[in-house]
Amino acid sequence: MSITLNTTMSSIMTNKRRVGALKSLGVVTVGDALTYYPFRVADPVPLRALREARIGERMAFSASVRGMRVVPMNVRRGYRLEAMVDDGDFAVSRHIAGAAARLVFFSYKKQYVDWLSMRLRSGAIVVIAGEPSEFNGQLQFTHPEIMTVAPGSGPADGEYSGVVQMSALKYDADTVEAGLRRISRPRPVYHASSRISSEHIHESIVQCIELLAGTGQDLPGDAATEAPQTMKPMEDGGISGAGTAPAGAESRSGNAVAVGLARAIPDVLPESVRESNHLLHRAEAFLAIHDPLSTADFKRAIGTMRYEEAFVSQTALLQSRSIVRKDAALPCAGVALRDRFIESLPFPLTGGQREVIDDIGVDMAREYPMQRLLQGEVGSGKTVVAVAAMLQAAGSGHQAVLVAPTQVLAEQHHATISAMLCAIDGVETGDDPSRDALSPNDPADLIKATESAADDGDAKGRAAVKHPVKHSGARSGKQDGAAHAQSDANTRHVPVILLTGGMKLAARRRALALAASGDPCIIVATHAAFSKTFQAPNLALVVIDEQHRFGVEQRESLRTKNDVVPHLLVMTATPIPRTAAMTWFGDLDISWLTELPGGRKPIRTFIVPEDDGRMMGSMFAHIRGRIDAGERAYVVCPRIDADDESDGDDDTSGASQIGVYDDSDAYRRESATAAANTSASAPSQEDGDGAPSRPPLHSVAEIERRLSSLPQFRGIRFATLTGRDDDATKQQVMADFADGATPVLVATTVIEVGVDVPQASCIVIFDADRYGLSQLHQLRGRVGRGGTDSWAFLISRAEDGGPAQQRLQVIQGTLDGAQIAQADLEFRGAGDVLGDAQSGGKSGLKLLRVVKDAKIIADARERAGRLLADDPDLSGEVELAGAVLDFTRGNETFLTSS
Repeated sequence: MSITLNTTMSSIMTNKRRVGALKSLGVVTVGDALTYYPFRVADPVPLRALREARIGERMAFSASVRGMRVVPMNVRRGYRLEAMVDDGDFAVSRHIAGAAARLVFFSYKKQYVDWLSMRLRSGAIVVIAGEPSEFNGQLQFTHPEIMTVAPGSGPADGEYSGVVQMSALKYDADTVEAGLRRISRPRPVYHASSRISSEHIHESIVQCIELLAGTGQDLPGDAATEAPQTMKPMEDGGISGAGTAPAGAESRSGNAVAVGLARAIPDVLPESVRESNHLLHRAEAFLAIHDPLSTADFKRAIGTMRYEEAFVSQTALLQSRSIVRKDAALPCAGVALRDRFIESLPFPLTGGQREVIDDIGVDMAREYPMQRLLQGEVGSGKTVVAVAAMLQAAGSGHQAVLVAPTQVLAEQHHATISAMLCAIDGVETGDDPSRDALSPNDPADLIKATESAADDGDAKGRAAVKHPVKHSGARSGKQDGAAHAQSDANTRHVPVILLTGGMKLAARRRALALAASGDPCIIVATHAAFSKTFQAPNLALVVIDEQHRFGVEQRESLRTKNDVVPHLLVMTATPIPRTAAMTWFGDLDISWLTELPGGRKPIRTFIVPEDDGRMMGSMFAHIRGRIDAGERAYVVCPRIDADDESDGDDDTSGASQIGVYDDSDAYRRESATAAANTSASAPSQEDGDGAPSRPPLHSVAEIERRLSSLPQFRGIRFATLTGRDDDATKQQVMADFADGATPVLVATTVIEVGVDVPQASCIVIFDADRYGLSQLHQLRGRVGRGGTDSWAFLISRAEDGGPAQQRLQVIQGTLDGAQIAQADLEFRGAGDVLGDAQSGGKSGLKLLRVVKDAKIIADARERAGRLLADDPDLSGEVELAGAVLDFTRGNETFLTSS
């Protein structure tokens, strides 16, 4: 049978339980096995004679078998094999007297016991590694690792030259020296499970390597599935011409396994890249990872495969970027309307906003689609930049769509943009004397503007149904220029259309009709924009707000609706370090907004232990004082209600039990009763094996009820907001919160992005120790948006000095999103911070680390860019082209905008 990297494990392994256990770890093919990397290597096993043995410490030695017997275990069923060995010859080499020890093996399978009996026959020479113990006053090794040594002399230099076949018995080593060298090497340690041990994983992978190389042979029957000591060793040696071995390591040259493996596994990296970076051949790297000669050998091999991942991923990203630039887009060169919008703003733009708007303007004027990621601090003014870009599209005679992750945010964007465009009309005509008094952040004005814009949109939609405008793909440059000039000269008001899944049917039809007409407009939508019923034939720009909330397939659906690919602007307030952005969003041009608008005051952040009743009472008294001053307060909980086992609107997990918040006896009694009831009804959660269980998460319903009973909030109305509420309820709740009718809003993380109430000055986050830092930073950004002093209170039950407390101290100590993002990546990893769609959590990346490997990523990107400049189709690098294609096909979620 011909073995390749695509060969399934089930076709080469007879033990179905082992196959199932490997499958549960994601190991289905031989290629999966080779890329199931160990997370460390165990220390080399020291060589010791039996008289030097230390109970409980692993050791290795050679010995002769003096006797062996198999004893049936009648009560337990199965067999016990005992072999007596002595290390006389080995002990003499260490100038110590020899001694005897017992080797003990247990098994239910007679076939396995017979196979062991043949290996441990009297007079056999074996090399042994194991942990000594004492039984009945005699030294004993239970299930040690053994290697049989061929009788007679081996190679003169003592090298290990392969599995030796003598009569019907296969020997593992041809000299004692080679066997000792092999058995005492560092051993890889893998992430295992209750179904399969690290040793069995190692054994299976080495067997795959031998079969790939053409030197492996199955063990008799199911013997290979019993215990790690049955593993057939691999030879010392290597691949000639594959680079120099690390200092102190033995050479692999002339090795049958290494040479055969090189034929079965061609190199992926270009030879020039590999040599300039002093990297190993791919086959040699796999061999050194799963069968290392030394710790240095292992580290060098891991470094090789890490660089390969960086090079393949960066090549795929750069190729994706170049492919997109071959698509046709609608050039948007009309900037008059955009500039009038900027002039109408009642505040000056920051330098960063002006720079990003100019960059976007240049990108959108081109005939190929813009691909840009805009990352900005919470409150840095990303919405203004997005509106400027959409007005450039509309002012050029085209359509633009802004997609928001929640209905609350979509409605707020719709209101804000409508108010801003009313301000443009006032500047242009001079007939709106109230414009200067209109604040785009005033919720009451925004609601009025929303209603006005909706009426205008409905009228426009009805007209569009009667007189639809036809559009036909991309226009020529002259036609576009004429359209831009015509639009800039005549446009007085750009319709702003709201499209959500919860709209009434008539309103939804009007919105869809206006979009389908192709008339220039701005469409603010939720996930409804990804539906098949949404058609915008003149779509020139797609803006995705909080891009990590959307899947790649959803974003792609907007790109493929028309023959002409729209420009793409994705925005995020989730702090992402530049190295991470370069890795996960490498096919996008990236802009950062780090400068906050003038008038913003720093948010003061406090960590409040939940069991500190005095501090909790002081916090609530402070919040009441701010409410009496006309301000608002958010209270955030991770769950909707106590009976809900899910985590409400966010993905936090774990729990923290409510405590005593003030000196009120009534509250203390209620708190204790509720805590007992909740603990009894809700399942406890664990962080991992052996971790203590944690109380259930706080819920919106529970906290609203308790806080409303506190004396600090007597006479104060509360409101709740969760993802379960219908659209009308959400609108009413936000309106009441904005105008002060309900100054305290208890909500889930549905308020995390985009909710903008300038009067909000306080936010309380329960179970703060269970959130990621980036999410806490986002939630904290909901306050302090009106120029007033603001506070964030992080309620925690984290242990003093523990990891959770350390994470909260990062939030308390800085408002810098870049520092927070860096710390979040280091604490949690890219998968949790960015989400699977952007993190590589489902990609082929297994070794690359976006923080620690920044230099590797940058070097790989530079070299990949030079390679693609000379050979865009990789026609001269067939293996690399195949690896890039495999990576692209299997990792569409990694290529975030392809």
